[in-house]
Amino acid sequence: MSHIRRQRGMALITGLIFLVVLTLIVVTSMRTTVLEEKMAGSTRDADLAFQAAEAALRSGELIVNGASLPTFGNSAPYLAAGSRTDSYWQDSSHWTSAANASVALAGVHSQPQFIVEELPATTSMGGSLKFGALTESGMYRVTARGLGASPNTAVILQSTYQR
Repeated sequence: MSHIRRQRGMALITGLIFLVVLTLIVVTSMRTTVLEEKMAGSTRDADLAFQAAEAALRSGELIVNGASLPTFGNSAPYLAAGSRTDSYWQDSSHWTSAANASVALAGVHSQPQFIVEELPATTSMGGSLKFGALTESGMYRVTARGLGASPNTAVILQSTYQR
């Protein structure tokens, strides 16, 4: 019996150390899992914003490619050549008058929008300064903005369209 009395409490200390180690492992695993979930959510949100911007870009290109062009003026969504600065689309206040995409998307904070800018006309291939252009073609810049589920996730895409 004297042998048993000397071992008293050792199992308790060993068990407590084991529980502390297990707790540290579980806490570390939970932190890693939460971080991975946040990263996956952010990636999904960015993909959703990109898809929304692509839909708006396509809507703007369809307007430019239509049978008749809209009237271009000094404010969004249709800007005449020389009526804006190159960074017009960077000012968030200008997006309040932008056109909405023709497609309604679910799961986004607000529907995607686009602005069409008329650019100065260009000469087509084969023209010269001395004899003039064979034909002049209109150039248009379509800028689209899409938001994800969060208003903090925004994607802006641009394309230049010749007609």
